[in-house]
Amino acid sequence: MSLQARIESLSHRHASLEMKIFDEDHRPRPDDSALSRLKLEKLRVKEEMERLRRA
Repeated sequence: MSLQARIESLSHRHASLEMKIFDEDHRPRPDDSALSRLKLEKLRVKEEMERLRRA
């Protein structure tokens, strides 16, 4: 997989996580632990994209 393809894949994953976070946050009773896990994963994906862009 090329570097650009990997970054695009991560970008799609980041957007997917953003939607999951939005959906969870707008439920009548959001699951705080699920939100925390999703936000942490989103941050890791973002950091990986930034690392790859600098390479």
